[in-house]
Amino acid sequence: MPFAGAEYDARLARLRSTMDRLGIESCVFTSMHNIAYYSGFLYCAFGRPYALVVTKSQSVTISAGIDAAQPWRRCHGDNITYTDWQRNNYWRAILSVTGPGKVIGFEGDHITLAQKALFDEFLTPARSEDIAPATMRQRMHKSPAEIALIRAGAEVADIGGYAIKDAIKEGVREIDIAMAGRNAMEREIAKRFPDAEYRDSWVWFQSGINTDGAHNPVTARKLQRGDILSLNTFPMISGYYTALERTLFVGTVDEASLQIWNANVAAHEYGMSLLRPGASCAGITHKINDFFAERDLLQYRTFGYGHSFGVLSHYYGREAGLELREDIDTVLEPGMVISMEPMLTIAEGKPGAGGYREHDILVITEDGNENITGYPYGPEFNVVG
Repeated sequence: MPFAGAEYDARLARLRSTMDRLGIESCVFTSMHNIAYYSGFLYCAFGRPYALVVTKSQSVTISAGIDAAQPWRRCHGDNITYTDWQRNNYWRAILSVTGPGKVIGFEGDHITLAQKALFDEFLTPARSEDIAPATMRQRMHKSPAEIALIRAGAEVADIGGYAIKDAIKEGVREIDIAMAGRNAMEREIAKRFPDAEYRDSWVWFQSGINTDGAHNPVTARKLQRGDILSLNTFPMISGYYTALERTLFVGTVDEASLQIWNANVAAHEYGMSLLRPGASCAGITHKINDFFAERDLLQYRTFGYGHSFGVLSHYYGREAGLELREDIDTVLEPGMVISMEPMLTIAEGKPGAGGYREHDILVITEDGNENITGYPYGPEFNVVG
């Protein structure tokens, strides 16, 4: 298990307190992130539905027969395995835990319309309540055990970054450099967590025009001298994603690119200084916007300046209430974990073309923050190859 049983018991106790406040008798979780958060089990759907049912006294994962006993071995609480020999056995298994006619919580941001119809048909709830916003708020506040795991993930991300830096040379393909970083991270995760399950660590390594988007896939493009590069390492440890993102150049950097790069680094440093308890996500965002506007660069900003870390990945678990955007009023509190990652994108054909992004992970403390990312940023270290 990723954490000791006491960690899951504490999470479930906080959930049940919320359930009592909202008058909810049972919760039916269907998302990867909430099932993993409350039980430790991270499912692989492959077209099949999974669930976690939490009542006032039970916590039961519902898993497909194709996975045999693995979900039971890897979850905190009980498990029911359903077969597909009869359609909708999944819902019959859930009903066996909730009972009919109860007040039931569900995840409004995850369950499909088709599954919600079956939810209503089989469980016949007296009332259904969207529990997703409350669980998101709970996940935004990290326990000491979570912070320790996230810290280890950030250290693994750094190791992947150094492996990528060593692999950068003119004529080498993006895919080969990405594999060097991923292999280094997976070896390190297996070393640090010998009893874990390993899945989904990845690298996005982009060059030239491929740097214009934060999530552009890796290609077989070969590096050329003077290329702008985007290093992105993403180790996954028991469902917990961490990240390192850096701008680099191959061999040399031209003056126009250097000016944009230095400006983004300055915004990155300024942004990190703003991550303190009591500051609001919107307030921080407006201050960084002003910083860029004063330098006539705000029009090149492409997305928000940071987001929460925890049980999330590139395909599940966004904690939208803790993102550095103009429309998020959440106030930072000790125990939250958030990134600072300003990005400027200059269009192809213009001086300094490419995407510039730095990314560090910070833990909000009682009087400021702790940066748990170690790989250096900026031109002094990252003109390589």
